[in-house]
Parts: sequence; C-alpha cells; structure tokens
Amino acid sequence: MGSAKFTDLGAFLRSRRARIRPADVGLPAGPRRRVSGLRREEVAQLAGASVDYYNELERGAGSQPSAQMIAALARALRLTADERDYLYHLADRPVPVLEPAASHVHPGMLDLLSRVTSTPAQVITDLHVTLAQNPLAVALLGDHSGFRGVRASFVHRWFTEPDARQLYPEADHAAQSRAFVADLRAAAARRDAKDAEARSMVNALLSLSPEFTTLWADHDVALRRSDRKRLNHPALGLIEVNCLSLFSEDGRQRLLWFTPAVGTDSAGLLDLLAVIGTQEIGGPAH
Repeated sequence: MGSAKFTDLGAFLRSRRARIRPADVGLPAGPRRRVSGLRREEVAQLAGASVDYYNELERGAGSQPSAQMIAALARALRLTADERDYLYHLADRPVPVLEPAASHVHPGMLDLLSRVTSTPAQVITDLHVTLAQNPLAVALLGDHSGFRGVRASFVHRWFTEPDARQLYPEADHAAQSRAFVADLRAAAARRDAKDAEARSMVNALLSLSPEFTTLWADHDVALRRSDRKRLNHPALGLIEVNCLSLFSEDGRQRLLWFTPAVGTDSAGLLDLLAVIGTQEIGGPAH
C-alpha cells in the first residue's frame, strides 16, 4: 500500500490534535506552549506510540496503523464515535462491528468531565477501565492511562496484582473485593448475553483468582452507584471521600467524582491535593 493513501489520515490526525486543549487530557498548558492544541509527542505518549512513529502517521508517510493503534489514537484524541469510525476508514481498517465500551469516551461524559475542575473526577467503563481523568483524579488515584489489554481493567488488576490494592487500607480490602464482584456481575448482566468482553474477563478471573472464584459463587449483584471510601495517599495519608456515579444511557460508562466525607478533615486534604498535584504520586491506583 502506498504512503499517499494515508495523506488524508495524517491531515485528520493533525486537525483533531489541534482542537484539544492540554487541560482536556490532564496536561499543563505551560508558559512556553506555542500551539493551542496538543504537541505531537503528547499524542504519541497518550496513545502508547513512539514519537517518530506518530510523526510519520501525521506526515501520511507511515505504514498502515494496526486496529489497536487506531483505537488508541481515538482515545488519545477524544474522538466521537463518528470520528473514530472515520479514522478506521482513513486507515483502511474495518470498523469494529461490536464496539467495546472502552474504545472511546462518550462525548457527553467527556464534556461533563471537562467542566469538573474543583474535585477529582474520571470516566470509567462498566468493567472498570479508566478512559479519562482530570488532573485532581490523577493526583488522588494515580495515572491510569498506561494500562493495556486485560490490565486496563482495575477489577482485573485488583484480583491479580497485589500492588493494585495499596491505595485502600488493608482492613477495607475484603469489602472492596465483594463490592467489585457484585458490581461486575451486575454489569455483565446488563450487557448482551453474547458479549465477549465481559465473559472473557469473568472467565480469566475465575481461572486466576481463588478469591474471585469464591465471591463469584455467592451470586451477589449490586451496581456501585455511590460509595464511601478510605484512600491511602502517599503524601497526605488517609483521605475519606464519597464516590458518586453518573451513568451513561447504556450503562457502559460512568462519570465518578469524589467529594470530602462529612465529619472528616478530607476537605482540607483535597485542597492540599490541588496544590501538590501529581508530584508525590508514585504509581497508578484506583
């Protein structure tokens, strides 16, 4: 396939990159920024690609991007469903017939997230894949943008990677495990019975985690609509917050936002969080 075939692909990527503000993806504007949109290296980082590879794509001179890269670019550039499908067309890749909920952020959810600036907030899927975070959510919970494949789901990491539990006090782990399993069962039930994404996750966890297997056998079902959480922050210590959820119409995406729990000193701690930002965050959490 000749590189000229991807000239329109490069032009489209440049046009979408130019319209995104750094704050939309949790990046500082910076005093020396000469463009209003994202830099090429920033898009490459968000999509998990090398800068040289992304530069070639924008020039229209690169090789045909994979379907996985198209999905990653669609997320990084905050494309709508129509724009995402057009990107697949420009790359001469078939548009996925059954679109995973994590392939792009619902435009309404993304618009709401961009307006939530004074408290931590993020958009996740019903399978707990983080799609977008505001800067305060990154400061509170860690940066989730680097996870790929099955590890993109925090529920999967919770039951397979001990480090994923560090943000919660150990005394709360059992309750969190039970809540995650009940929520996953409810989310899977709301999807089509033939949905491969949810079925694959459940089967993988049944084979990998005895704890998950035991809890799954209890058949608890409950969507997590609101929660009171205790979170261990590496710099500020224990922060107690209310976690509230707003669901998309199909239930596959949720806007989560965190407010200080009444009767605690968490309001002051969240104010400090805005001051220290991500400088003390050592690794991703949820």
